[in-house]
Amino acid sequence: MSLKNKNRRKLVHGFIALACAFILFVIPFIFVLLNAAKSSAEAANPSFTWPGEWQLWQNLVAVVQARDYMLLLAYFNSTVITVGAITLLVIFGAMVGYVLQRRPSKFNRVIYAFVLAGLMIPPAVVPTIWVLQGLGLFKTLHGMILIQFAYGLSFTVLLYRAFIATIPRDLDEAALIDGAKPWQIFFKVVLPLLKPVTVTVIVVQSITIFNDFTHPLYYLPGSENVTVQITLYNFQSQFVSQMNLLFMNILLVTVPPLLVFIFFNRQIVAGMTSGAVKG
Repeated sequence: MSLKNKNRRKLVHGFIALACAFILFVIPFIFVLLNAAKSSAEAANPSFTWPGEWQLWQNLVAVVQARDYMLLLAYFNSTVITVGAITLLVIFGAMVGYVLQRRPSKFNRVIYAFVLAGLMIPPAVVPTIWVLQGLGLFKTLHGMILIQFAYGLSFTVLLYRAFIATIPRDLDEAALIDGAKPWQIFFKVVLPLLKPVTVTVIVVQSITIFNDFTHPLYYLPGSENVTVQITLYNFQSQFVSQMNLLFMNILLVTVPPLLVFIFFNRQIVAGMTSGAVKG
């Protein structure tokens, strides 16, 4: 096959990929945006028609003020859960990945088996609720942070382990000869080199945790513990006759993760492929 034909095929595949992405992601977003800007009468039958009068700001204010500013509380709770879980994932995920990669032993093989099991075995909801109740963490943000941390740890450890494999052991040995202690080697030598994969973990896991619906529904009941995705569930009955407000709520929940993905998509790809390419 000639070079010209190869380039033409790549161009065709690129256009097909862009068209699929446009249909799957852009068109639904435009649909939500248009209906979020309509009046309640116009949005009663959702469609792609242009709003007769743009009421984007009025609908936004109405959604934010609904149920004593529940959406603001949901944003606060989701942010606390996301920041807390991501902090634990970065610190402990990097530590476990470093030990698994740099300290091979029979015990580490057992740990690695548990890490893989965390990816393959589905979580058990009822026993987890029993554990949280026994620890006094059920219906608390602290308990939800630990749940998100536990569910995301396996994936995080595997990412860090693959990336640490690309860092030469000579750096560890040189720091050890200079008198550095093991914790100093990790925090002052290795951890600063993990920036690409750390950015990947922060972005991917933050989007996953922020958009999580099922886990807060199971482990974090109560109106005072509402998260952004739960607001869609709660507002669905309230706004059944005001579809424009429901679409506005969907828009407000969708935009933050979308912006994070748009601005950090290159870092996501770089962090997830670096270990595979170099390892």
